[in-house]
Amino acid sequence: MELEKPVVIVIDDDPMVRRALDSLFRSIGLATALFESATAFLASEPPKANSCIITDVRMPGVSGLDFQKTLTAQGVTTPVILITGHGDVPMSVRAMKAGAVDFLTKPFRDQDLIDAVNEALERDRRTRERASDVAGAEARYAQLTPRERQVMDLVVAGLMNKQTAAELGLSEITVKLHRSSLMRKMEVHTVADLVRLSQDLKSQAQA
Repeated sequence: MELEKPVVIVIDDDPMVRRALDSLFRSIGLATALFESATAFLASEPPKANSCIITDVRMPGVSGLDFQKTLTAQGVTTPVILITGHGDVPMSVRAMKAGAVDFLTKPFRDQDLIDAVNEALERDRRTRERASDVAGAEARYAQLTPRERQVMDLVVAGLMNKQTAAELGLSEITVKLHRSSLMRKMEVHTVADLVRLSQDLKSQAQA
């Protein structure tokens, strides 16, 4: 099965800029999705493929910086690259602090933009991979019995089998059986791996 091409989302009110960037990215084998405004993009279905966003800072309606804030507020993690013909240092600092991958002032070299897009796509790939891993961990955690979850919490907290047994009023052998079962279900081989998985699950629950 052929994997979907990464998608570069271009948001710019200038049709000439949209056409130029569409041609540039298609020439290096990337797919594009073109929008004339941030509002139009927000009303669309986000691509399921690995993607990033290029948007102009100054646009009618929602500006690039406000759009970036909106994405963050909505929990959208697609990396953003900001471009502008009227940039300044404070604006650049604000954009980068808000999580932009890059802030490019027109005119910029095609290669500079391509490099920024490659970095953004790699960042998005890692984010999607991590989200997939956490989703898998959540599915495996859901298979644990209530008792196995109790044992897991205590193991992650650093308690030994004997201490866990005393805490739960069980025999040490029973705790060992629950521990072996939960490690198998969670598909981990060491306590360190279990601790990392538990931290990922807690982080996702708090997000």
